[in-house]
Amino acid sequence: MDNRQAIGSWLSGPRAAAEEMGADFGYRGERLGLPEEGPGSVAPLGRRFGAIFVDWALCMLIAYGLFARGDQQAAGNWALGVFLLLSLLTVGTVGFTPGKRLFGLRVIGVTGERLSFPRAALRSALLVLVLPALIWDRDSRGLHDRFSGAVQVRM
Repeated sequence: MDNRQAIGSWLSGPRAAAEEMGADFGYRGERLGLPEEGPGSVAPLGRRFGAIFVDWALCMLIAYGLFARGDQQAAGNWALGVFLLLSLLTVGTVGFTPGKRLFGLRVIGVTGERLSFPRAALRSALLVLVLPALIWDRDSRGLHDRFSGAVQVRM
């Protein structure tokens, strides 16, 4: 391996380097029995980030209007509680938040059923902690999804 290959494999990441050596990871969601593309496939990261941005903006707006009364610092603090409540109530009942609905995403159990309310509560609490949502597996599921037995899919 020359210098260019070494730098190229370092820049492309460990997955690409392992695939060059013959490892077959399959597509995201294959281990879960989900389709590779289309409805029911694992939600792409761009849509998921867009959905959480919309949800957070909505929560900030609600917190600013209802609780903060002009104080932006207080609005940020209240928005976290509003976000928890929004996530708990919407994912626990219909399976998506307003942002997820806008981006065509849904949260389901790994076996395809609707996420139960206690599992949605666990998922929401871990999501508010932020760190579990930043640690992903090879199916692009954060720890909040893994611990609650959930997966985000396209509608």
